[in-house]
Amino acid sequence: MDWLSSLLDLVAVSGRLDIRCLYATPWRLALGSFQPGEIPYHIVVKGAAVLQNPSGGPPQKIHSGDILILPHGRSHVLEDGSGLQPVKAYPEKSLNLVVDRNAGTGDPLDMLCGRFLVAQPYDRLLLDYLPDDLIIRAGDQSTPAGSQLAALIELMRTEANTGTLGGYAMLNALSAAVFALALRVASESNIVPTGLLAAAAEPRLGPALTAMFQEPGCSWTLPELARLSHMSRATFVRHFRRKMGRSASDLLTDIRMTLAARRLRNSSASTAEVAESAGYLSDAAFQRAFKQRMGMTPAQWRRAKRTV
Repeated sequence: MDWLSSLLDLVAVSGRLDIRCLYATPWRLALGSFQPGEIPYHIVVKGAAVLQNPSGGPPQKIHSGDILILPHGRSHVLEDGSGLQPVKAYPEKSLNLVVDRNAGTGDPLDMLCGRFLVAQPYDRLLLDYLPDDLIIRAGDQSTPAGSQLAALIELMRTEANTGTLGGYAMLNALSAAVFALALRVASESNIVPTGLLAAAAEPRLGPALTAMFQEPGCSWTLPELARLSHMSRATFVRHFRRKMGRSASDLLTDIRMTLAARRLRNSSASTAEVAESAGYLSDAAFQRAFKQRMGMTPAQWRRAKRTV
């Protein structure tokens, strides 16, 4: 299994399409912070929008076919960029989603807005390794993944227009597929300077990433991971940290703890068995690592399941 498939198998992501924005200039959409485990997204089907950067950077233009994903769920503002006083919008309930309209008379916008949902604490494997905001230029169909994403967005637009039987479930399922395809497109380009997607876009680091996600229980050492990447140990350590922003050991530990947390919740395996499957020969070392990452012992984590 490739690294992205392994990640999405480990961190199950579902999708919800919440609202369709049919605006005309002047317009403005302000959204507060989202709940933990919620990753907001916006798909510009037609028109353009300006993101007032939640991380404090310069405004960013989002064009027709682009997807904006905000992995950390921060409050953010999207607007037309005209500087005019926005015309108030009003929601209309259709069969399968809410449509928000205003009475502007300028350039039109058709935008789909929703959330990707990730159960905690598994979302940490995404939040700690993805940027504050991610813009996928799906309008660029120069790659197979880009063409697939553009086709998926068109299917969502068609489904949102028709309001046919099963449309709500279909739109949510398509949303989840958008997340997977967006990460694929980003990992095949150089649009992200650091983090998991930046490392995945570096061909020499690909074998090491795949090995850690595919077999996290193996006793991987830095020399072994460096050898897979055809680098010296020192070069691998330096190159990995520069691309990822964190060490290979950090990533491997986070993968292992996510795997262990899921197995503790979903199986009757003993703590020692879970520790071994996560690559720990010492139960004490596993307990320390788990508590450091999760804030509680494996036993406390497992008991918490029964109180949910």
